[in-house]
Amino acid sequence: MRNPLSIPYWGIALLRTKHLLTLMELNGKEIANMLNLASKLKKRNQKMLKNKVLAMIFQKPSTRTRVSFETAMFELGGYAINLTMNEIQSSRGETIEDTARTLSVYVDAIGARVYNHDYVERLAGVASVPVINMLSDLYHPCQVLGDILTIKEHKRKLNGLNLAWIGDGDNVCNSLIIGCALTGINVTVACPKGYEPYQNALEFARKEAAKNGSTIQITREPKQAARNADIVYTDSFVSMGKEAERDTRLNVFFPNYQVNTDLMSLAKQDAIFMHCLPAKRGEEVTDDVIDSRQSVVWQQAENRLHAQKALLCMLLRNVKGL
Repeated sequence: MRNPLSIPYWGIALLRTKHLLTLMELNGKEIANMLNLASKLKKRNQKMLKNKVLAMIFQKPSTRTRVSFETAMFELGGYAINLTMNEIQSSRGETIEDTARTLSVYVDAIGARVYNHDYVERLAGVASVPVINMLSDLYHPCQVLGDILTIKEHKRKLNGLNLAWIGDGDNVCNSLIIGCALTGINVTVACPKGYEPYQNALEFARKEAAKNGSTIQITREPKQAARNADIVYTDSFVSMGKEAERDTRLNVFFPNYQVNTDLMSLAKQDAIFMHCLPAKRGEEVTDDVIDSRQSVVWQQAENRLHAQKALLCMLLRNVKGL
């Protein structure tokens, strides 16, 4: 039987969740289903979201998030509306909840790229349509879905791999340890004292990792983390919203937590280097690493598009049907 959009049915699975805010809403099987759909959409695009509309709220600047989500909706047959804060009534005092209620009567999903994670939680608390965290200060789940797709493409598996995170235990790190725990990837986070991953994310990741036979470890030593790693991952030492801490953070992280050729030499010979971008070249990573054959940062950027297509299809199927 053909679905209502008269396109091939690809076995799009239902999700248990209505919203995606952290990755903790998913389980390993759901992530596997999403990766499978993303791989299919990467090879052959389909108009699965014809006439669907995504509203995107941006408090922070964006290159990859905005372009990948807009392109995803366009290629799936839908439409994305970009809303900066000075374009919506929030700038004049409308509550987050009233914004969510209003957008819910116009669009099929809401995405938000914001400074405070509380913002997306409040949106999701009252919205009648799916809410997607496109980045907050605590989590970046969409980035990590693209990352896991990239790892699967390069390593042909997930379970049992070793990932070294070098640097700040930031929002990407928080979602990454969750995603890795759910898919059986071992993670060692090398970070200075006081810059560990968010405790709630760490507790959840360790609990899920134990179920899957993997581990989540914290160390102060980048070399210890990188040794025998299949993946070496880093991010900016100074994330958006932390600019006032720049001098302090550079004194803490640089140069001990920089990913360079010496550090990469401790990883496996076929190890890949990952970075969510934008990169501060010469700070958290050197040019000869990010531009090397081991670097997969551009594949990561591309896979944001395909992973988010799968996410949008699976979330919208929950409430609208395809």
